[in-house]
Amino acid sequence: MSIRSLYHTARGLQGLAAAERDSTTTPSLRRRLWLWRRGFLSQSDAVYDLEESTYESYVSDYQRYVRTKRINGTWSVALSNKLLFHRVLQPFDERRMTVYGMLRDGTYHSVDSRTPHREVTDGGAASAPAEGRHEPASETANAAQRVVSRLEDEGRLVLKWAHGGGGNNVFLCTDTDDGYRVNDDHYTGAEFRSLVAGLEEYLVCAFVEQGSFATARYPETPNTLRIITMYDDVENEPFIAAAIHRIGTTESAPLDNFTQGGLSASIDLETGELGPGAQPSTDGRVEWHTTHPDTGTPVDGELIPGWERIRAQLLEMADACSFVPYIGWDVIVTGSDGEFRVIEANSYPGLKSIQVHGPLLADERVRRFYERTGVC
Repeated sequence: MSIRSLYHTARGLQGLAAAERDSTTTPSLRRRLWLWRRGFLSQSDAVYDLEESTYESYVSDYQRYVRTKRINGTWSVALSNKLLFHRVLQPFDERRMTVYGMLRDGTYHSVDSRTPHREVTDGGAASAPAEGRHEPASETANAAQRVVSRLEDEGRLVLKWAHGGGGNNVFLCTDTDDGYRVNDDHYTGAEFRSLVAGLEEYLVCAFVEQGSFATARYPETPNTLRIITMYDDVENEPFIAAAIHRIGTTESAPLDNFTQGGLSASIDLETGELGPGAQPSTDGRVEWHTTHPDTGTPVDGELIPGWERIRAQLLEMADACSFVPYIGWDVIVTGSDGEFRVIEANSYPGLKSIQVHGPLLADERVRRFYERTGVC
């Protein structure tokens, strides 16, 4: 085993141990030992149907934390580095979220520019301001002022760390009459500028407005689709292994994370029809909802608008990224006819919100992919 593999194995085991410490489920010691010997955390006992006859159909927590991290190899950076991933998706510009800039060393660095270019003496190109409009320099030392100006223009922004995944280190920012709101917390102007000044390697992104379907489920959070694609080396094509609709609740707000109390509804891969929403309860068990627990809006049996177009476009994107064979896409549906934006992608996506609806390894094509990549 290479030094790199040893490092990632150690990091995976560290994450596994941390997740067990944070578990809110406390099975008996005998049951816990049974779970550990088979690679599962205590929390999984509340989410999965784990018996001697069924556990081998699930991707275990050990396999997820340690082995799935190795699937994409060195190219996992194409997903974990969000700015690099933004560049990788450049051929699909209409499906990307806009990234205005990056905060680094107290400086604002512009990323997406919609201005024309002019020639410069070294043969390169430099941004030229649109006629009648003054454009700020591509680098500005007063990063907080650039973010404040953009936020006041746009009304809402997303600040997210350029590394990692899982929905961590994300700030949803809103301009209000009496200051700013960040993840539902109120900030004065000075407090907000101080927050921004302390952010290192954060992307300043446009807020993606979700369509009426997602808003109707629960309007207080972005409600994303999590779609897992795998690349089949035998058939030389990508395929969708599983898909869910994550829907926020009062418990998970301002985000839609399943582990924080959001809903996970399975998506029928052919029709786009939703199943009932699964939600982890306060005692660690799973509750099932045919309607949203807060809004009463139907969940079970509803159809994702434009699902066939979403599925086809996402497979095209996965095919263009065939050098990264394992991707967990986070998608916001923005319209009623298959319009969407990719807001993030993950190299080793969490699986509890997926396998709560059934074990992944029960699908033979999925099992073959994991076997070929050394996961099981």
